[in-house]
Amino acid sequence: MENKRSFGVKSGTEDKVEGASKNLSGKVKEGVGKAIGSHHLEAKGDSEQLEGQAQKKVGEAKKAFGK
Repeated sequence: MENKRSFGVKSGTEDKVEGASKNLSGKVKEGVGKAIGSHHLEAKGDSEQLEGQAQKKVGEAKKAFGK
C-alpha cells in the first residue's frame, strides 16, 4: 500500500513522540541549568518544554481527526 502523506507533514504519532522528546530534553536542560546556576540554560529548558507540550497537543489533535 502506498503512503499518501505529503512531504514534510508529520503524522499525529510522530508529533506526539517528538513533543515528548522535546519536553524531556527541556526538563534535563532546566535541571542542569539550575544545578550549575545557568539562568540561560534553565530558561532554554523551560522554553523547550513548552514547545514540546505544544507539539504533543498538535499530535493529539491530528490523531483525533485521523491524520
